[in-house]
Amino acid sequence: MDGLEGVRLAYSSKPDLVLVDLNIPGLDGYEVTLRLRGEPTLSGVPIVAITAEGDRDTSLAVGCNGFIQKPIEARTFASVVGRYLRGVREMPSSADLEDTLLREQSQRIVGRLEEKIAELSSANARLRELAAARTEFYRNVTHELATPLTPVVGYLKLLIDEELGPVTKGQQKALMSMDGCVKRLRGILDNLVDVTGLETGRMRFEHKDYDFLDTTRRAVAQVADKLDERRQTLVEEMVRGPLPAFGDPDRLQRAMVHLLENAAKFTPAGGTIGVRVTKRSSGYELCVADTGPGIPKDKLERVFEPFYQIDGSVTREHGGVGVGLAIARRTSRGLGGDVRAESPSAERIEGIVLGGAAFYLSVAVRAPAELAAEGA
Repeated sequence: MDGLEGVRLAYSSKPDLVLVDLNIPGLDGYEVTLRLRGEPTLSGVPIVAITAEGDRDTSLAVGCNGFIQKPIEARTFASVVGRYLRGVREMPSSADLEDTLLREQSQRIVGRLEEKIAELSSANARLRELAAARTEFYRNVTHELATPLTPVVGYLKLLIDEELGPVTKGQQKALMSMDGCVKRLRGILDNLVDVTGLETGRMRFEHKDYDFLDTTRRAVAQVADKLDERRQTLVEEMVRGPLPAFGDPDRLQRAMVHLLENAAKFTPAGGTIGVRVTKRSSGYELCVADTGPGIPKDKLERVFEPFYQIDGSVTREHGGVGVGLAIARRTSRGLGGDVRAESPSAERIEGIVLGGAAFYLSVAVRAPAELAAEGA
């Protein structure tokens, strides 16, 4: 046990007596004693230093009640400890010496803190370098994978459309299966591009006029096949359109798809997913709620961190790399809104209670960046 563990144990167990070895890793015995003496609930607990090499006056100056030199005399040990339990407290040789020793000990602790701060600063700089290298790796690997994938997508479409000649039913089936896999790979690459922009703060938006309701319907249509495969029911409550806005509808649609796919992923087969579009005073809001198991309250914010997954093991039931919700939130904020989550949900859509998780994506009618540009 090191000094920090000893302090934590003393805080939690509220002992009748603390025996502290002065030569322990982490915080040494002097520092442990100073730390314990700063805790009001332990102010009356006797602390006895046990050491082969430590200094008696320094031990008493930092707050020890007594000092026992090693090797311990087994025959008298119990009676000596009993004295401290009854309130006996030894005193340093003189008050002046006590002040001097406390100053020396404080200076030594300050010196150690300066060393630790230097170590932490160096480690933090190294972590920043690693984070920058990771982001650069994402950018490079995405580019290297996307370049050869482009002709694959193009030629595959030519084959499916039979523009390079007729294909049999079996070949068509195989080509459609390949097309699904290629689209999935393309989606992963697009997500990596977005994560790179998210981490560097350079996610690009291409603003233009669009309709929020139409964008929502296109996002729902994009995941319709996936919902059918899982025999999931979709219920909707939509305000009457049009809902004109100015922003990036392509990025917004992808953010909506992330929320819908997340709901589909965690809702059991045969469950229900609800979608509601609402007009707000400052913009529009999309609610996606489900009948899944929900999200633990202490994880409601963490699920928006890139690569975070509640179950991150290789044997987890659900796939994915854990970036969809982070991208959705960053996209929404870039369009003047936000994404928040509630669980358990209190949503009721089309009379169906959706008690799992509910995600609320909002956007402004006009993106703030465009407003700032107009005023510049």
